[in-house]
Amino acid sequence: MLDEIVDRIKTLPPLPKSFHQISALCSNPNASVEQLAKIVEEDPMLVANLLKVANSPLYSFRREIKSVLQAVALFGMSTTRSLTADISVKKLLNVDMEPYGISAEEFADISGLQSSLMLNWYKKVDSSKLDTLFLASLLQETGKILIADEVVKNDETYQFKSEIQSAVNIAQVEKMFVGTTSGEVTAKIFEHWKFENQMVEAIRYSDSYDLAPEDIKPYALALKVVKTAIPVNSPLSERSITIALNIVKKEELNESAFASAIEKLLEHY
Repeated sequence: MLDEIVDRIKTLPPLPKSFHQISALCSNPNASVEQLAKIVEEDPMLVANLLKVANSPLYSFRREIKSVLQAVALFGMSTTRSLTADISVKKLLNVDMEPYGISAEEFADISGLQSSLMLNWYKKVDSSKLDTLFLASLLQETGKILIADEVVKNDETYQFKSEIQSAVNIAQVEKMFVGTTSGEVTAKIFEHWKFENQMVEAIRYSDSYDLAPEDIKPYALALKVVKTAIPVNSPLSERSITIALNIVKKEELNESAFASAIEKLLEHY
C-alpha cells in the first residue's frame, strides 16, 4: 500500500498560483500588508476561509474581522502565509477522514488547534523557530488524508477506525495498516511541492524526533508534543495532555509555558 501512496503523491497537481504569489511576496522584506491583502482578495475561497479563521475563538480578536486587510494586519504576513498555505493544500486534496472517525471540518479544527497551541507555547520558548513551527503544525497531519483514502480503497475502514479510536500511538496503527506514518507521508507531499527543507524534515521526524539530525530535533520534538496533546482521536483529553506533558518534562522543555498554552486553549475549546 505504501507504493500506491507514493504514486499518488507523484501525481498531485501543483499548488495554485495564489500560493506562489503569496510566498514570493512574503519573502520580500519591502512588501506591505496591503499588497498581500490584494492577492488574497483575488481568491474568494481564500477570503472566506481566512475570515472564518480570523473570527474563530482560537485567535480571540477583540472585534469581528470583516475585511481581508484587517485579518492580514492582525495576523501579520508570516502567519497569513501559513494559513493560506493550509487552505490551499486542503482545497487540492479530497478530504474524507471517515477512517479516523472525524469529519473534514473536525480535521480542519484539529489543525487549527495544533497551530494555536504551537503559537501560544513557542512564542514563550523560542520565537525564532515559530515561523517554521506554526506552518509545520498546521500542515503536519496532511498525510492522513492520503492514508485515509488508501484505507477506504482497501475496504479496511471499519478495522482501521476501531484501532484508531483507542490508540495511544496513532502512528503505530498507520504503520500497521499502510506501512508508513502520516508524518512520513506528509513530508513526501511537501517535498513534492518543494516546501522549505527544514519544515519537511521536522515533519518527517515528528514521530521519531530522537533520530532526527541535531538541527532538526528541536522542531521535530515540538511537533511531536503538539500532536500528542491534540491527536485526532482525543484532542485535548486529559490522557493526551498528560502524555504530552510527560514528553515536555522528559526533554526538559519549558513546562510552565506549555501548561499556560494548554490552559488558554482549553478556555476556548
